[in-house]
Amino acid sequence: MPFITDPIDLSDLLKAVETGKLQLPDFQREWKWEDGRIKNLLASVTLGYPVGVIMTLQVGGEHERFAPIPISGVNGRALSAPDELLLDGQQRMTSLYQALKSGRPVDTHDGRKKRLKRWYYLSIEDCLNPEVDREDAVFSIPEDRIVRQDFGRVVVADYSSREKEIEAGMFPLQLAFEYERMAWLMAYASASSLRLDKAKRFDEQVLKNVVSYKIPVIVLKKETPKEAVCTVFEKVNTGGVALDVFELLTATFASNNFRLKDDWTARKKKLDVHPVLRSLEGTDFLQAVSLLASWTRRDQHLRTGSLGQAPGVTCKRKDLLRLTLADYQAWGDRLTEALVKTAGFLAEEGIYQAWDLPYRTQIVPLAAVRAALGGEADTIGAGVRLRRWYWSGVLGELYGGAVETRFARDMEGLIGWLRGGEEPTTVMEASFRQARLLTLRSRLSAAYKGVYALLMKDGCQDWVRHQPLNYATFFDYQVDIHHVFPQKWCRDNGIDDLRRESIVNKTALSAATNRSIGGSSPAVYLAKVEREAKATPEQVDAAIATHHIRSDLLRGADFEAYFQARSEALLQLISAAMGKPAVREERAAVENEIAEYATEPEAELDAPLAAAPGEELE
Repeated sequence: MPFITDPIDLSDLLKAVETGKLQLPDFQREWKWEDGRIKNLLASVTLGYPVGVIMTLQVGGEHERFAPIPISGVNGRALSAPDELLLDGQQRMTSLYQALKSGRPVDTHDGRKKRLKRWYYLSIEDCLNPEVDREDAVFSIPEDRIVRQDFGRVVVADYSSREKEIEAGMFPLQLAFEYERMAWLMAYASASSLRLDKAKRFDEQVLKNVVSYKIPVIVLKKETPKEAVCTVFEKVNTGGVALDVFELLTATFASNNFRLKDDWTARKKKLDVHPVLRSLEGTDFLQAVSLLASWTRRDQHLRTGSLGQAPGVTCKRKDLLRLTLADYQAWGDRLTEALVKTAGFLAEEGIYQAWDLPYRTQIVPLAAVRAALGGEADTIGAGVRLRRWYWSGVLGELYGGAVETRFARDMEGLIGWLRGGEEPTTVMEASFRQARLLTLRSRLSAAYKGVYALLMKDGCQDWVRHQPLNYATFFDYQVDIHHVFPQKWCRDNGIDDLRRESIVNKTALSAATNRSIGGSSPAVYLAKVEREAKATPEQVDAAIATHHIRSDLLRGADFEAYFQARSEALLQLISAAMGKPAVREERAAVENEIAEYATEPEAELDAPLAAAPGEELE
């Protein structure tokens, strides 16, 4: 069996926490339970009720590389080396240790996230009263042990000395596992025979549950592989914070005195200067490092003619867990530089901010290839191929879902193509069907964002300011995707939802121009645009033409002709970006596909996002 189970005395677990025999792996994220949950936990323990299983991992084997950290509240200066690492149960053990054993107030917060420091007490009277819910017998007391009301002006209870605790019959739970517990109870009982009886019943019915409490523990043996540890943690973690590979490698690298989190934070700060990279995550960076490390090993094997099967290019989770600090340090700086160049590449393609990035995931192989090739990727010929590959992935919608296998194929295939080989898989597989234009409705679709970017890349101008909508103007002009035939006009004129919300009826415009458009007919709003632009109709028409729109069809408010002409123009734009013609279809096939989309739930139709910034001002 890869694990063992055994109920263990709470007192032994708390002692293991205090001495450091039980610690956390460095991938555990700090997260404190709120005051109410701690009271509920303590109430369950005093009743002898189960509070769930905890899971630990034996230290040894490859897990020696996990850097341990003490549980919050433990003095870490004189700890022994851990025997086990706590995988599941961090919040329960932290709360129990701080409340019952630490000798200090518990560091917690209230429901509004206001930080609190609290001692926990049991009211003897309430604990012995069967009509009182046990949680109501657990009291959370401020750090100075004085309870106040009226904004601190009125003292309603004072437990700031042992004598005052005893007089009030408020037992401090910090004494539950201490020898001083009996002295406290004897002092309480000495006041009267009635109190003597209460002290005995409180000790037997309440405190005995605490001091004899056992918690079921599942212990993963040290032979358990890291990938299994990650999987198990994700399945059992009830704290609401999923574990990812980055946390596991953080713990692994920390054993070599390398702080992965700090290193990534510094790199992320440098990368975040470029708005398009702000959604990048640490795991994305590790995937790119894995691609580079595995590609290098494969390339060296093939170049030297080594015997045996060449290692594969990969970045799956199990491979990320095998990354070494040497791999990370060998490629970290080059990859960071490649990501900065990738931001420039995306800007040239009309993508300026993370919100408009079709696929964050596609950055991984793109940056890895640039890091691997260095200056080779900066030639004119390489640029042409990189662009074809990039737009094939976006417009072919091939980088959604689980894409680690595609990362690996494209890493190797794209490098080969840039060096004169065959097209990579993504370029060969990509296609764009005519009917898809009608079902691209919002940023939920990568291709929707791709068409928007292609218009800006192609040099579309703002209709009022007559400036190209590029990186120099994008943020100042508050550019976004807006309707050409406004929503109100479409509804008033019976235009169906699919065509009204399609990318065909949208384009990139500044916020000011969009306000000029409003909800009126194009035949009306173009006159307003001319006045605000102080331009002739011919000048405005020239700016409109940069959006692949026939202005005469706007001025005539001919939606049917406009939609047909714009659809054809966008198909040509898409075909040019992908380096292959879009798939044209018979009208019946297009109508059938539209009918199928119309029966799908709204989300499947790429429905507009509720909170899309500036999406609709009409």
